[in-house]
Amino acid sequence: CGYYGFLNLANLKIARIAHIFILQEFIIIEVLKFPLGLRWLMARIICIDYGAKRTGIAVTDPMQIIATALITIETKELMPYLKKYCLQETVELILIGLPLNLDDSPTHGTPLVLAAIKQLEKNFATIPVKTVDERYSSKNASRAMVEMGMKKKDRQIKGNIDQVAATMLLQEYLANR
Repeated sequence: CGYYGFLNLANLKIARIAHIFILQEFIIIEVLKFPLGLRWLMARIICIDYGAKRTGIAVTDPMQIIATALITIETKELMPYLKKYCLQETVELILIGLPLNLDDSPTHGTPLVLAAIKQLEKNFATIPVKTVDERYSSKNASRAMVEMGMKKKDRQIKGNIDQVAATMLLQEYLANR
C-alpha cells in the first residue's frame, strides 16, 4: 500500500503522508500513493461542537494528521465565520457533534444541531456534513483539561471547554476512520 522514503515535491502530487517517524536525525515518512491532485491533499476537516450560545471549532492540519482547536465563537456568528474560513482554506468535510442520551434518544440540544446541519448543507452544498457522537464530550473535555494541568481559572472559561470538546471529537474521528 505504501512505502517509506523521503518526501519531495514530486511525491506531493500523487501521495498522502500516512505516518511520520523520527529516527535519530532523520525524519522517515510513510507515504501512501493516490492518483489525486495537491488540492485534495491540502484539504482540512472541520469539527463543530455546537451549542445554543457558543460553538467550539477544531480543524485538522492540511495532511489530516493532527486535530487542533481553532476558535470558540458565538453560535449566531457560525455561518459567516465558516464561509470566511472556507474561502481561505480548502475543507473536505464538516463534522458536527450530535448530542444523544445513552439510550440514543434525542437530548434538548439535538433539534438545535439538526437545524444547524440543514444550514450547513444549504450554505456548503459541496462539502459533506457528517455527525459524530458527542455524548459526554464536555465532561471528557473538562477531565482532559485537568489532566493537561490547565489552571482552574482557564478551565472555567466555557469557550475553552467547547474548543477542547471539538478537538477531542475530531481526534477520535481521525483515529477511527
